[in-house]
Amino acid sequence: MKFRSISVLSGVAAVALLATACGGGDDTAASEEDSGGTMVIWADPERTEVLIPYAEKFGETHGVTVEVESVPNEDLQENFVTAHQAGSPPDLVVGAHDWTGNLVRNGAVDPVQLPQDKADGFEQVALDALTFDGQLYGVPYAMENLVLFRNTDLAPDAPESIEELVEKGRELKDAGEVEEILSLQVGAEGDAYHIYPLYTSAGGYLFGRDDEGNLDPSDLGVGTESSVEAFERIAELGEEGEGALKRSIDSQNAGPLFNEGQSAFYVSGPWAISDMKTAGIPYEISPVPGFADGEEARPFIGVQAFFVASSGANKVFAQEFVTNYVAEPELAVALYEADPRPPALTAALETVAESDPDLARIVEAGAGGDPLPAIPEMAAIWGPFGQAEAAVVAGDDVATAVEAAGKTIAEQIG
Repeated sequence: MKFRSISVLSGVAAVALLATACGGGDDTAASEEDSGGTMVIWADPERTEVLIPYAEKFGETHGVTVEVESVPNEDLQENFVTAHQAGSPPDLVVGAHDWTGNLVRNGAVDPVQLPQDKADGFEQVALDALTFDGQLYGVPYAMENLVLFRNTDLAPDAPESIEELVEKGRELKDAGEVEEILSLQVGAEGDAYHIYPLYTSAGGYLFGRDDEGNLDPSDLGVGTESSVEAFERIAELGEEGEGALKRSIDSQNAGPLFNEGQSAFYVSGPWAISDMKTAGIPYEISPVPGFADGEEARPFIGVQAFFVASSGANKVFAQEFVTNYVAEPELAVALYEADPRPPALTAALETVAESDPDLARIVEAGAGGDPLPAIPEMAAIWGPFGQAEAAVVAGDDVATAVEAAGKTIAEQIG
């Protein structure tokens, strides 16, 4: 049996609708029992259309009705946790791996029973990102990380260090060929995600690790001497230094600066490639360069995944879907075609890389990256860290800004 359902749910409406459905009359319950039940998948609108034919195929094979519900991405995690608390969650939810810690601590998801032969088919970093307290909590399908794009007409060679990049960018700016040395979004409130590779190269860290290798929120790196030193290096690139980092460059104009030829260098991710191709910019991809005398610059690795709800009505079907459908190249390639980001399934990555070599370069550029911390305490990092970055880029006292950020984060973590 099969069932197509594309509905857009937002806020508490999602929970209310499911609660109503679950509380239907006897006729509905009998009908669902006769058909083998109903498995519900929540995904954002971009993924929903892709999933429907695979959901139908799964339903026909297993004699179960499958509904694919479309929920705005910004509402997905909160709605899912709320639905779990209300006792009416979907059976599967598609989302980002950094939700994992929050979902686990809320008891909203189950570990995924992925056989070793299936696990071996995935990029290891993707599985690592979804492993929490030693257990795998999702099946990955896509990855993403920051890279350095360069306009090969303006900068034929990849810079080996951020200093080399700044030197070339300044040379081009002084010659009137570009407006900016580097297009890396900072904005008025800073941007922790985009500055993280330089922060790590300069010796900064966010959280330490315990004896078992798990992230340890009690060992907060922001506000420590090493973080102050890291931000001092970042300040050298700021508005009172080299002028490579500017608050005036933000999420709205970072891409256009590069795509209009006004910067030879651009730090962004795979989502930026479509606009570059439309603009006709000749580009090449390389790792984000670190400081010449520093550590390797490590971008965040983000992973998109399928999670199995712990209180879903059809957990057996849900586990079957993630292990035998999500782990197949056909679905992974279809999801890539809807949103071109490197597949986490190695066979799918190899397939799409034949026609899109950028993907392999992106994965290679992120090979030394850090999975975005999936612990709930990471939520306390974004705002204060970004504000410290903006202050440092503006030329404010580094120690004051960074130590204040560390204090605020520590208070939020508790």
